[in-house]
This record gives sequence, C-alpha cells and structure tokens, in this order.
Amino acid sequence: METTKTKWVIDPVHSEISFKVKHLMISNVKGTFKEFDATVYSDGEDFSTASIEFSLKPASVDTGVADRDGHLKSADFFDVEKYETMAFKSDSLKKIEDGNYELAGAMTIKGITKNLKLEVEFGGVMKDPWGNSKAGFTLNGKINRKDWDLTWNAALEAGGVLVGETVYIICEVQLLKQA
Repeated sequence: METTKTKWVIDPVHSEISFKVKHLMISNVKGTFKEFDATVYSDGEDFSTASIEFSLKPASVDTGVADRDGHLKSADFFDVEKYETMAFKSDSLKKIEDGNYELAGAMTIKGITKNLKLEVEFGGVMKDPWGNSKAGFTLNGKINRKDWDLTWNAALEAGGVLVGETVYIICEVQLLKQA
C-alpha cells in the first residue's frame, strides 16, 4: 500500500535565510535573502526520507548597506540580470542522531550546479494557535564561493584579500503543513 506524502511549504514570515563571510580577513559581514520558497514532501511528520526543493531570488539580498547590496547583485557576484534564481534540490536527508541530520543535494548558483551538504537540526513539530502544524529546522553549512564563479575580490595592501572565500550559510526555517 502506497502512502500519501505530506506537503510542507516554507513559512517566510517565520524563516530567515542568511549568510556571513569574512571582510578584510578580520570580521564577518552578514546578509539575508528576503525572497525565497521551498516545498518539502515527507512521510507524515517523519522527515528522514523527505524530498526538498528550495529557491531564492539573489536580487533580494540585504546586508543593510545599499551600495554593498548593489555590488552583490552585479556581474561581479550574483549577476541578477542574468541569473534570477539560486536553487537547491535534495538527494538525501540522513539521520545522524536524534534531531540531527545531514542534508545532501545539488545547489545551483549562476548556472553552476555543485553538491552541497548541510547540517540540519530538527526542532520538532508544533501546532500554532490557529491549529496549523509547523515544523522547525536550523540549517548550517559552508561553501567556497569560487566553486560557483563568485570570484570578485581585491588584494589588501598589508596582504590578504577584501572578501573571504568561505561563505557560511545559516538558515532558520519553519515549514507549514498543507491540508
């Protein structure tokens, strides 16, 4: 007997997709993406075999500095005129221990698709005051931005570079169960 999959969608009001990267090699600059979407199919509230599709609009980047956001949107980085979306499609969600998983899949940025693994902490499932089932997750990982042709940089007089190569991904996600 085949079971029907449970569909979940991201709750954008209670989710944050963010990143941080070294600046001047001494501190981190943080940013978020304001426009994103995800659909997850699970076996009820068991996410161990879930399939996940996620996308975001790089033009929605927000670092709190308009000039920096404009540079990130330019051809030096995200090239939002040519590449309107970044996307992730899961291959597996492997349980490491209770509440902790490893999410593996394919990430596409600027038309380049590479494998990506993220650490996932499952916060549980809860009903909100209006009777909606919500599932909470924290996702963490890192990428080398050069793997996706995000190569712009500037050398510093004292040595080193302006922008670090490693980008840390930090996501707080709430999913909403669909009827």
